[in-house]
Amino acid sequence: MRRKATLLLALLAVAAGAWREAAAQERAIDMVRLDTQRSSGGFRVRVVWLLAISGEFGRIDGEVRRDRFRDTLRVDAHIDAASLRMSSPRQEALARSSEFFDVAQYPQIDFASDAFARQRLYSGGELPGRLTVRGISQPVRFNLLPADCARPARDCPLRVNGAIRRSQFGMDGHRATLADKVELDFRIYVQDEPANETLAPG
Repeated sequence: MRRKATLLLALLAVAAGAWREAAAQERAIDMVRLDTQRSSGGFRVRVVWLLAISGEFGRIDGEVRRDRFRDTLRVDAHIDAASLRMSSPRQEALARSSEFFDVAQYPQIDFASDAFARQRLYSGGELPGRLTVRGISQPVRFNLLPADCARPARDCPLRVNGAIRRSQFGMDGHRATLADKVELDFRIYVQDEPANETLAPG
């Protein structure tokens, strides 16, 4: 009986320790919202393998979360597909249509990054995560460029670029005239909240 009681107390102590660690980690999560007014993104695809056409997404929402326990960040960005703009009305209508982004059916494009070291804001590096376009989610590996200022995402944008294959997201039309590769470029700002040191150095 005494052995069972000792074992039970040991198990309770382990469970309590795990609960305290989980609670500490939860308290260590900071969050800051993206600045929808300044954040933007764009895409470019080649036509007939030579020329290129491009478009801009004028509204990006979401947040950056920092785990102070591990000193890592996660970015969750939600791109308003309806904010798509192109210089040619004909090209814009095609990009919005069901053949491509299908804005009417899928008004939002989502990117959720994996956790990455906060120092990468300054040094740059790989930014893996998952991109969801037209309801199709695929793993992607974007590039986070080194910051040009001391307060990245506030005084200068987080610049992220990379490329996807549009056929992987159900956009496989016009293969004779449009390249499968689509280049993406994002400029991300966060809301400037002096009390929130989520992205601060140190």
